[in-house]
Amino acid sequence: GVIFGPHGLKLLQSESETMKLLSDTGLLYLMFVAGLEIDLEQFNKVKFRSAGFGSFTYFLPLITGILIGRLFGFDWVAAVLIGSMLASHSLLTYPIVSRLGVVGNEAVTVTLGATIFTDIRALILLAICIGVGEGDFSIGKLLILLVSLAIYALVILFGFNWLGQEFFRRSGGNQGNQFLFVLLVVFLSALGAELIGVEKIVGAFLAGFAVNEVVGDGPVKEKTVFVGSVLFIPIFFVNIGTLIDVSAFFTSLASIWLSVVIVVGLLASKFSAAFLAKLVYRYNWRQMFTMWSMSIPQVATTLAAALVGNEAGLLSEEVLNSVIVMMLVTAILGPLVVTRAASGLSVPDNFEPEDTPADWQPQSADAFSVVVPVYNPKTEKNLIELAALLAKHESGRIVPLALTLARGEMESSRLAAALQQSERLLQKATALSQEFDLEADPLLRIDDSVSQGIARASREQKANLVIMGWSKRTGFRARLFGNLIDEVLWASHCPVAVTRLLDSPTNIRRILVPVDNLSEQAARKVRFAQILAEANQAQVTVLNICDRRTSTNRQAWMKSQLSLLLSKWAPGNQFEIKITASNTIARAILQHAKQVDLVVMRSRRRRTAGGLAISDVTTQVLQQLTCSVVMLGEPHQNS
Repeated sequence: GVIFGPHGLKLLQSESETMKLLSDTGLLYLMFVAGLEIDLEQFNKVKFRSAGFGSFTYFLPLITGILIGRLFGFDWVAAVLIGSMLASHSLLTYPIVSRLGVVGNEAVTVTLGATIFTDIRALILLAICIGVGEGDFSIGKLLILLVSLAIYALVILFGFNWLGQEFFRRSGGNQGNQFLFVLLVVFLSALGAELIGVEKIVGAFLAGFAVNEVVGDGPVKEKTVFVGSVLFIPIFFVNIGTLIDVSAFFTSLASIWLSVVIVVGLLASKFSAAFLAKLVYRYNWRQMFTMWSMSIPQVATTLAAALVGNEAGLLSEEVLNSVIVMMLVTAILGPLVVTRAASGLSVPDNFEPEDTPADWQPQSADAFSVVVPVYNPKTEKNLIELAALLAKHESGRIVPLALTLARGEMESSRLAAALQQSERLLQKATALSQEFDLEADPLLRIDDSVSQGIARASREQKANLVIMGWSKRTGFRARLFGNLIDEVLWASHCPVAVTRLLDSPTNIRRILVPVDNLSEQAARKVRFAQILAEANQAQVTVLNICDRRTSTNRQAWMKSQLSLLLSKWAPGNQFEIKITASNTIARAILQHAKQVDLVVMRSRRRRTAGGLAISDVTTQVLQQLTCSVVMLGEPHQNS
């Protein structure tokens, strides 16, 4: 935006109708995603302390911003607006604390929950400032605005939440209709906000917060965030760039001093808030620095408020430039500090995962069941062998599943041919299972959807695990519309093992299991590797990759904790435990994978609160691994 905008090469114009439309949509999307990605479960655990720290880290920066505004000669409305921008914060550092495995620490959870209070208060204050700045100010008009805003917020938060639950329940899992409903919520909320005289980004944020629980972590949320992060939100940032006049910024001494004072004021006020929380809640210094560094990044809410204030004529170009500088400084400083501070935090002492995750236990009195969809004769043999090894070790059974698609326009002759092909695949699967002295229960199913057919069959068979072959469909189209693996993961009630087997599973002797933190999902990967290792007399190496700056004492503690948990997850087994310090997770995994036959990983995506995708470590590793891979996907279900 800076390079190609009116102050650069003059190829883009911020006044263009197309740019305005797409940028406004990106702004709404940015605020909607910020509300959508707030972790309500974490918030409910420590909501009172989150409210306390949220008040500290809101009012101290607010007062600081007001004083700065008045110091530089701004009127009271502009000064309060500057203060409101400093009062919020973005969850830019969440992927870092998640990687370090310290999300369970109370200081981290409290800071995450405080985001709700700071962002909502900042946006409400923004709405009031815009309302006051648009016309003649009076106490009566202010009261009408506050009452209208309260009624509007209640309608959005409770009305759309109820409506969303009803719609999702009645839509029968139709992702297309659910996606359109989410978009409708965004734009109706924005329209309602403008009708009562409130800035539309307030409505977008409240809409995201309202449907947060309804959407959950399902495929609809994935598609919503993806569309925004690859199209509308980047255009919004491009438009911000077209408004910045770099040459004017450096020629104005007052603008430079304003930027310096705003950045210093923000850092100092956020530090004071974290220090106050330390005194009140008796946190240690490391927890305090973690809270401070997590609360200083200013991205989504701050930038949106600055643009709105500038367009409304309340904030000057100098303030907008200063906000851009503050965003850059805090977005760099916050992650750097939190990496050092949070690496020494400990998880709660009462954190004890179950010895064996529930999803691996039989769903009823029936035996351990593995469903194996067979559709590719080239990969069928290895899939059945892997399933047979696991099922035989658990004294269970395998269910080879052949699906035949039957659509309304399908001729009976074509359907008969497809059924014959499915029967041949099942006969081969049955013969392969007999080689392992294991009886198979072949299942032929006619369905209108492959993914739903697999999900329905696995639930009917009370399956504990689904084993599938690899899908080659990747890229933009797969991310937008989903591939078969994604659809099965979203619909399945049990774990799904997606495999790329380069050799017979019976030849696997060395297994590598990278674990990023001490969680139930990590336990499930270890349990999977343990069963396969015992069936094959293989060696399992559990690899934990920590930050390069992690101290030796901290690494030793992590190794002892991992050893303790492994004894609970898989008692009586000897694992090789390796702790490696590296800032490049993918490279470290690839280095250790050179000496093994199989790597067991987990499918997982990470995003920032602004909807900007961070590269998935799993994807990086899969593209370069030269050995067999099992990607263990967690079931995603909406309540």
